[in-house]
Amino acid sequence: MGNPSGPPFDPDDPDRERREQDTEPIPRLGPDDGPGYGTGPGPSFSDDAGYGDPSPYGGSDRSGRAWIRDPEAGYQPPQISEDELAGLRADAAGAAPRRVLPLEDEPSSLVARYLFPTERYRGEWKRHWVHLTTPLLVGVAATFVLGYLSGFLAGQDVGALTTIAVLLWFAVMGWVAWKVADWWYDRFILTNKRVMVVNGIITRKVAMMPLTRVTDMKYEQSPTGRALNYGTFVLESAGQEQALREIKNLPNPNELYLRVVEEMYEPQAVEARLGKEADEAKADDGA
Repeated sequence: MGNPSGPPFDPDDPDRERREQDTEPIPRLGPDDGPGYGTGPGPSFSDDAGYGDPSPYGGSDRSGRAWIRDPEAGYQPPQISEDELAGLRADAAGAAPRRVLPLEDEPSSLVARYLFPTERYRGEWKRHWVHLTTPLLVGVAATFVLGYLSGFLAGQDVGALTTIAVLLWFAVMGWVAWKVADWWYDRFILTNKRVMVVNGIITRKVAMMPLTRVTDMKYEQSPTGRALNYGTFVLESAGQEQALREIKNLPNPNELYLRVVEEMYEPQAVEARLGKEADEAKADDGA
């Protein structure tokens, strides 16, 4: 019986069979029925129809780089070789990224007494040897002048003046030795919380400034300082006068400046580098 809302049923209609096939319901497939690739009345597909690698566990992209698929974990990222990583270790000009000098592991006994337990030590530096220029020049000049004067007075048979000249030379050399010892005990110290300057032989002086209080920092290099690699650091703290403001004759000022600035603004990067270096050291010891 035809559809009452459609045209009347005509057994001689040539399109009747086509319409009945179009409106025929699609049968459901059972659990044992395959997808119909190569069997049944449906279209068939060959195994090499161009669907890529049939294996679900591996393959490669157009660049030839191998990749691995884990059926349980999903897609895994490509495996990058060492040759490809080597290109990331240099900039466009071919220069390798700049690295800071290795950090010291442990503070000296002179510095350790001024650090509290939760403070992380970053390094200590003596002033540049140019800091001793004046005492050394005075010692050399006194040696030549007083030595010549002592020989001259000895020829004049003036024993008292010769003795005074020798004693004066010992006094000058004692002053030079004092300056050298004071230079040896004078240290600039950096930790993860502050900068310090410790100096003095008999009377010890300790000046410090928290890194969180530093509002401005710069270093200055004269032409001689650039040639000999030393400079003067100037620290500002909220426009206030403080004991630790100008530190003269520090060695490697550019390296030291980067070290302090990194500690101020990127402490996590310092910790990450220290952790990586510690892991590498343990791996080398194990090997």
